[in-house]
Amino acid sequence: MNRVKSAKFCIGQVVRHRLFPFRGVVFDVDPEFDNSEEWYESIPAEIRPRKDQPFYHLFAENAETEYIAYVSEQNLLEDRSGEPVRHPQLAELFSKTPDGGYKPKGGMRH
Repeated sequence: MNRVKSAKFCIGQVVRHRLFPFRGVVFDVDPEFDNSEEWYESIPAEIRPRKDQPFYHLFAENAETEYIAYVSEQNLLEDRSGEPVRHPQLAELFSKTPDGGYKPKGGMRH
């Protein structure tokens, strides 16, 4: 029998990386690893995540730049800073909520 996997984080949620100094907004979730083997093998073995967990697509930022990140659930934490995320693509898919979060714009579905 297959286990049903549920994602800990939701679309629009602001998260931060557990090990590296970046944060972002979740815009998609894969129930388990769904990227290239080359990408997976490029992660140093001592910090390489398991494949059998949700992986999140993020509109991410660090101190220098904005980019798209693909991160395992085990490496994410909820970001409770309340600080806005500055990624330029956010406005295409999300509206800002009064509490500082992000809500998918009407018609967006996963």
